Amino acid sequence: MTYPARRVRRPFPWHIVVFLAPAVLIYTVVMIYPILSSLWLSLRGQVVGSPEQFVGLANYQKLLGTELYAQPLWNAVRNNVVFFVLHMLVQNPVGLLLAVLLSFRLRGAAVYRTLLFTPTVLSVVIIGFAWKLILNPAWGVQRGLLEPLGLQALDQPWLGLPGTALITLGLISVWQNIGIPMLLFLAALVRIPDELYEAARLDGAGGWRIFRSIQLPLILPTVGIVSVLTFVGNFNAFDLIYSVQGALAGPNFASDILGTLFYRTFFGYQLQAGDQYMGAAVAGVMLLIILTGLLLYLVTIQRRLTEVEL
Repeated sequence: MTYPARRVRRPFPWHIVVFLAPAVLIYTVVMIYPILSSLWLSLRGQVVGSPEQFVGLANYQKLLGTELYAQPLWNAVRNNVVFFVLHMLVQNPVGLLLAVLLSFRLRGAAVYRTLLFTPTVLSVVIIGFAWKLILNPAWGVQRGLLEPLGLQALDQPWLGLPGTALITLGLISVWQNIGIPMLLFLAALVRIPDELYEAARLDGAGGWRIFRSIQLPLILPTVGIVSVLTFVGNFNAFDLIYSVQGALAGPNFASDILGTLFYRTFFGYQLQAGDQYMGAAVAGVMLLIILTGLLLYLVTIQRRLTEVEL
């Protein structure tokens, strides 16, 4: 009579828990707890002279239903969308173009890569102050740079006009951060085997055909990652707008985004009193927008990329 073999029970991998515990603890303290605390704060309120109490979604109803908060909120959301689209249409394609050029192992490619990435590591305060000096219409260097080129028509107060302030700030942000997508794309391109390029050249394929048929399909997962990072980074943006235009995000709130709106609502600014509960509600809307974008990416684009890889 034969007995079935006993299934050996594997010991629990405690070593994995030990190695992950510090990172999980730090991430929980620095990220998870503040997010949950902010969401809980957005569900509470306080009347003057009374203790803090749970109010449910009343703060969100006030944020979306009263003109005092709704109009600035939708203005900030609209500006954030413009800010994000500008980065998607300018920063990422130009970063991809630079990565493709650097992948050809040009002479001095390391120098070019360093120069292009340098603005990324500079302080945002330095970047904002420098560009305010450059674009100042009264005593900036903008006029001195444009006049010798016969481009006096471009000598405008770009940061002082409601129609151009947000676009100008977006282009400054593109200039500063273009090194990040460039390096991510370059890291993906250098992993492509040289045999694929050699076979394509033997078949008579040119540079554009190689990019369209070999490089772009193989780096599509990286394109998705860069798009997600751009989306999250732009809807969390604050520092550049604040350093250049201040908390009021002028002129006339033309460059106001969710980050600056949150700052003014939570902490108050000039004649606007701070309200931590309404500020937390603005932060909750920011979190909802970011999570919605990430879920749409995971459900649509990431699933299709996984199916292609399989």
